[in-house]
Amino acid sequence: MSYLRSLVAVVLVLFSVSAMADKVATLSVQQALLSSKSAENFRAKLKSEFGSEQKKLVELEAQAKKMQQDMQKSQGTQSKEVADKQRLQFQKVFSEYQRLGQELQQKQRDREQAFLQEMRPKLDAVIRKLIESKGYDLVINKQATIYAKPELDITQTVIDLLNKQ
Repeated sequence: MSYLRSLVAVVLVLFSVSAMADKVATLSVQQALLSSKSAENFRAKLKSEFGSEQKKLVELEAQAKKMQQDMQKSQGTQSKEVADKQRLQFQKVFSEYQRLGQELQQKQRDREQAFLQEMRPKLDAVIRKLIESKGYDLVINKQATIYAKPELDITQTVIDLLNKQ
């Protein structure tokens, strides 16, 4: 019941705000950022920058899986010393796999954060320019809307303007 009340309150607020606004638009900021040419170039750059580390990670994963399969196949047919040696080798490879995976993820997150910080002022400028030139009274986050007519969505326009920069 409280969910319904909250929903009704949000709808009433949006209705009253949009009733006062002459020109309304929706925008998916995340989609605009991620669909831009700058984001495509960034993803390609990341792929080339971290390609060798990603390849090593895949190789370590394959090596660990093979070692695990070999240990399972030979379980009970070898001496305790050989089994312990295999287990130790597996743990060493698996630990290296985990370490490298975490390190790679952190590097990628850091680079993504730097990209977003670099793009945010450009995105804000494009949005401000569009709001001023088109005379929007209200721009709503597209993800926060339950329904909006497709023609209210300015996301593609923002992407096009970002790509022109």
